[in-house]
Amino acid sequence: MADDILPESDRLDGAPHPRDAAQLFGHSAQEAEFLAVATSGRLPHGWLLTGPKGVGKATFAWRAARYLLATPPAQHDSLFGAPPPPTSLDVDRDHPVAHRIAALSEPGLFLLRRPWQEKEKRLATQLTVDEVRGLKGFFHMSAGSHARVVIVDSADEMNASAANALLKELEEPPEGAVLFLISHRPSVLLPTIRSRCRTLRFDALGDADLASALAQAGAEPPEGAALAALAQGSVGAAITLAEQGGPQLYSQLIHVLGTLPAMDRQLALKLADATVGKGNEARFDLTLNLLDTALSRAARFGATGQTPPEIVPGEAAILRRLAPSLAQAREWANLAQSLTARARRGKAVNLDPAALVFDIFLDLDRMAARLAA
Repeated sequence: MADDILPESDRLDGAPHPRDAAQLFGHSAQEAEFLAVATSGRLPHGWLLTGPKGVGKATFAWRAARYLLATPPAQHDSLFGAPPPPTSLDVDRDHPVAHRIAALSEPGLFLLRRPWQEKEKRLATQLTVDEVRGLKGFFHMSAGSHARVVIVDSADEMNASAANALLKELEEPPEGAVLFLISHRPSVLLPTIRSRCRTLRFDALGDADLASALAQAGAEPPEGAALAALAQGSVGAAITLAEQGGPQLYSQLIHVLGTLPAMDRQLALKLADATVGKGNEARFDLTLNLLDTALSRAARFGATGQTPPEIVPGEAAILRRLAPSLAQAREWANLAQSLTARARRGKAVNLDPAALVFDIFLDLDRMAARLAA
């Protein structure tokens, strides 16, 4: 397989890579905060970019990298005084740095991500210490540059050895080095890594920004309430949902929940079987994510007594029946968290995904029967 068509672990199927995005939508406050710090002369070495997956964290990291590498240090003692500070992270797309970054040939940039394993013909499942050790050579070779930028996408995928190796670089960073750690779940990171980074939080996009970001990615804006509601302000989620038939799958999951505690076993088996086979890895993750969404919505209703706007017809009545009280809401919330986590652990050690998903349905059925007794 040629290098230019190798799968990229930090690229979503059906969408351009974040380094190719011309604009960042919905996060002007985050850009302004970073720019103010960058122009102050006191730029932190470590930045932790947190928030839901697919809302623009990686796009921001690539924009910030282009800015840092293309913007020379301010000269305060020139004959005509210091130039005005930049007011934007925008870099001309024809700038040499922009061209080199687009081609992944910029010597001042190091991208840390899960690699392609040629022997196994698949992406590695984790970021390992071997990839992190490459930073030593990068910092040595780029010594003397006014800026050196590292993008870690995503930091959540590091194993323990990789995390400890990265921590050492954060503790003693070389001069001019800036590390952007992209994290969808910062709670899984070492507390010492979090403490050595300045955090920028990226929230879900509003409907208008989501539509603009999808248009930039060459994707259709979400049609109907179901896709927009399920995407929850995430460009990545909207693209995945559209590609995988997310609204239809969510409707089927709600139907199964509506039959508890006399579960529709035929449909449950059909949904479980759809996660098996080559190319269905994404379907497994989507099924778990949408189950999380449905059960979280049920738990939220039980906790607040407020019925959320329906994503599919009849959903509100099903959620009310499943979790009519705060006590039952807690039961569903706790069970949902443990079941999907267990299924993901099982998938990681190559257990049958269909069996893992069907076991979840059985556990949900038993829970519904117990709560109804």
